[in-house]
Amino acid sequence: MTALRPGGRPSPSMPVGIGVRGRPVLRTAFGVLLVFWILVPLVPLVLWSVAGLWQVPAVLPGTYSLDAFAVLAVPGTLAAALSSLLLGGTVAVIATPLGLMGALAAQALPGRCGRAVDLILLLPLAVPPFALVMGANITLLRLHVPAFAGVVLLLVVVALPYTTFMFRSALATYEQRFEDVALTLGADPRQVLRHVRAPLLSAATVRAFFLAFLVGWGDYITTLLVGGGQLTTLPMLLGSAAASTGNEQLVAVLSLAVIIPPVLILAAVALPATIRTRARKPARTPAGTWVRALTRKAGL
Repeated sequence: MTALRPGGRPSPSMPVGIGVRGRPVLRTAFGVLLVFWILVPLVPLVLWSVAGLWQVPAVLPGTYSLDAFAVLAVPGTLAAALSSLLLGGTVAVIATPLGLMGALAAQALPGRCGRAVDLILLLPLAVPPFALVMGANITLLRLHVPAFAGVVLLLVVVALPYTTFMFRSALATYEQRFEDVALTLGADPRQVLRHVRAPLLSAATVRAFFLAFLVGWGDYITTLLVGGGQLTTLPMLLGSAAASTGNEQLVAVLSLAVIIPPVLILAAVALPATIRTRARKPARTPAGTWVRALTRKAGL
């Protein structure tokens, strides 16, 4: 079989189906390249974490040691990890619903008003973090805002553009008809929010929560300047270790301690969805199932 030319005549140059068959191969190739692009820079980090002695010009460490991993069991490191977890979780819990409300407001307002809201919500991305922190730190000090609350407040501002963007992307393909049908069948707004809107926006909520968590988990500048030494997190310990020489193994171990938990969370969130997609089994959404139940109950 041959492909058709624009005029309708068959073209012997390219059989039909080659372009279609080639697309999965290209997607796989780009996926493999992306994985290598992300993982290859981590190879030296992993090697340094287990390197006992690594001298130039050796390609690999001369000796191996796991002594530096003992720092992960030190009470100070565990306390810093809990502080990072608490900071990231608090920022995510606050920034995620604010991002949803901002996205809904931008969608509801017509024309220039909606674009103005988008611009205001995305504005923190255009402001250098150092300038934002230095400008707000003086005000926070004059108002006697506690260190943890001040750090959370500024990081929520930083995380808000990411959460808003996630929800704006989800609302662009949002099925409003499910809400309309549920309201027509007698559901109240609270039931619509719980059984329709929340399930339909669940994927965007998870992504927004994860991005906001990363903002709090990996922050260094805001925690250092606004925290004033009262809040110690894993990035703070990492920065302190990297400031001195001869701590390459310790720096590598602390870097892995900062990197691995978000990667594990991302894998736990993304892998189930990937497996369901590859299974190619059409699944009923919770919102659709609930609306169909209302339809049967109404006798329609």
